[in-house]
Amino acid sequence: MSIRPLDGVRVLELGNYIAAPTAGRILGDFGAEVIKVERPKAGDELRNWRLYGGDTSMLYRTINRNKKSITLDLRTEAGRGIVLDLVRRCDVLLENFRPGMLEKWGLGPEVLNEANPELVITRISAYGQTGPLSQRPGFAAVAEAVGGLRELVGDPDRPPVRTGVSIGDSIAGIYAAFGTVMALFQRERAERETPVPLRERVIDVALNEAILSVMESLVPDYLAYGIQRERVGGRMEGIAPSNAYPCSDGTSIIIGGNGDAIFQRYMAVIDRPDLAADPELQDNAGRWRHRERLDAAIGEWTVRHSRAEALKMLEAAAIPCGPIYTAADIVADEQYRARNMIQSFAVDVGAPEPKEVGFPGIVPVIGEESLPIRTVGPDLGEHTREVLSEVLGMSEAEIDALEVP
Repeated sequence: MSIRPLDGVRVLELGNYIAAPTAGRILGDFGAEVIKVERPKAGDELRNWRLYGGDTSMLYRTINRNKKSITLDLRTEAGRGIVLDLVRRCDVLLENFRPGMLEKWGLGPEVLNEANPELVITRISAYGQTGPLSQRPGFAAVAEAVGGLRELVGDPDRPPVRTGVSIGDSIAGIYAAFGTVMALFQRERAERETPVPLRERVIDVALNEAILSVMESLVPDYLAYGIQRERVGGRMEGIAPSNAYPCSDGTSIIIGGNGDAIFQRYMAVIDRPDLAADPELQDNAGRWRHRERLDAAIGEWTVRHSRAEALKMLEAAAIPCGPIYTAADIVADEQYRARNMIQSFAVDVGAPEPKEVGFPGIVPVIGEESLPIRTVGPDLGEHTREVLSEVLGMSEAEIDALEVP
């Protein structure tokens, strides 16, 4: 029997792209029924992002797994009416429109609350629902810059670069899911005589604040010491030795040897007792000052060994280390396989026949391995008739009148 802590929770997702759909994905992963509302004909734009074949990208299939897709035109009175009917039967509404858009459509929090006084409303936007920048649009790339992350990514002699995924959207989506579950928990604990007020059931997640929240002591270090952190490439500011190092077979590995005791074992592995005994290198502050010398010595050792050889010697000495994986490495990895972290589904990739494709598993693990993914992201409008019929009790004639697929 599958473990589904959120079984019985119904979520209405009005979001596009990555942030709100990530929150919906997490809630759906753990059992919530997530009904995703998409625009007729076009759907969520994510369907076409990184589309290499077929009519639906693997990015959409991944972010929107364990959901039902229905099509509604929110610009019409009929579409908005159905949204309100669904709200009356849902526990949560997720959205990541520009602030004010729901209100423009006549679906603001007060209207939603009138339809369902227990509804949790989770809103994701670039800068939040309040403040002088609240009306400004912005994607994750901008949020990552404004939140302080972009300034620290890359090499010091080059312009800042971006990570290879929409990390700002994903972090905001995780916070949105967490905030939603907190609100549901609060609602469950509240006595019926004292319902949770609307202002406490509106979860306001800003992309830039989500990034700021994971920037560790960036701001306190500046205010306390006047420190302006800078890009340090593959290193982490103030921590050494910790970096990526090349191997003889053209691959690279990550080694984190910055603990005092670990450093002694590390230097023994690379046959540098002189560095292990150097008084300047006995604490992290000293090692950071001499980071260039340490990295050069470590690189001279790693380049003489293959990835497998270097990792074997380092692991034998309990030095934190690991390979830098490609997608092919991840698929072949026994650890991911043992925890069911790559799960296969037959999907349309634009070929004559569906192809077995692996998708990342559900995190966190409950039990000993990832919970099973029930379905990958649905086809556009795949569940419109099912939802309108089973959830709202609409007749076939009423559904036909909406001209849905």
